[in-house]
Amino acid sequence: MSNTMIIGAAVLLVLGILLFFKSAKVRGENGEWSGALQWGYLLMLVGAFGLLSTLLSFTAVLLLFVLLTGIAWFVHRKQKKKHSGQMDDNHFTDYMSGFFPIILVVFILRTFVAEPFQIPSSSMRPGLIPGDFILVNKFVYGIRLPILNNVLIPVSKVERGDVMVFNYPEKTKINYIKRVIGLPGDVVTYKDKTLSINGKTVNDIDEQKLYSYPEQVPNFGTITIQAQQQTEQLDNKSVQVLKMPQQPSVISEGVRSFPDRELCTYYPDGNGFSCTVPAGKYFMMGDNRDNSEDSRYWGFVDDKLVVGKAFLIWLNMGDMKRIGTQIR
Repeated sequence: MSNTMIIGAAVLLVLGILLFFKSAKVRGENGEWSGALQWGYLLMLVGAFGLLSTLLSFTAVLLLFVLLTGIAWFVHRKQKKKHSGQMDDNHFTDYMSGFFPIILVVFILRTFVAEPFQIPSSSMRPGLIPGDFILVNKFVYGIRLPILNNVLIPVSKVERGDVMVFNYPEKTKINYIKRVIGLPGDVVTYKDKTLSINGKTVNDIDEQKLYSYPEQVPNFGTITIQAQQQTEQLDNKSVQVLKMPQQPSVISEGVRSFPDRELCTYYPDGNGFSCTVPAGKYFMMGDNRDNSEDSRYWGFVDDKLVVGKAFLIWLNMGDMKRIGTQIR
């Protein structure tokens, strides 16, 4: 979350607290609480949610709010039953209980069904571009325990070629999107712009063609990047990828020290690398092969970091024709 959003959340929380203390705490003649009290609760909730999101994952904050509003809902129901259906004079339980069904539905949908995600960079071009809003299937790889993310009910296995959203290993509060290239036990090699898995070359199945796109570069503004577009046959999937002949296969200076780093060999002069994927982990690469921060630089993705499989573009304000495009 940016500093601007943090400040905004803090301002909302403070405004909510001020409205709460200045508002009347009695029902009006119509049986409703004062508008100031209701706005106070709403602003406090939004502000608290925003600030907590800087400390915890979005799922953890949602779960916390489900528990808080759920307790209020239970107490509210108990009070109404005790007083034969009369209105609850406790403004906290009365107001907070109303949020419970909404937050619960959002929590269930986002945790177990689908989650929205925005494409932040050009690393998945040409298939996905900055500005695409996509949906991620949360249950395709199994029903997972919230927060811990362990699989409770298996559904299907991760496959090579899947476009996966996952928690970034170096900072798990951030979500990344890349394509699954290597499964546990695979040997992934990318040398001289050629990808091979377990010694078998991933073949190009069409001719190269020029692909140009704008890119924001710090201190330089917007520049035009030119790459060669090809289609690769990755298992049973046809994958469109970009390659830049002028770029090394791996920028050695960008390679970090990561868990299981000893399972990777990096060739001299940036010619490429070869990695053996350890058990329970995956090797991820961007389709924009030579302009992607991926597993070659920061390592393998543990299964516990998996968010889900991307399957649909549901919005792009800059190009409405992309809406409804399936992600393959």
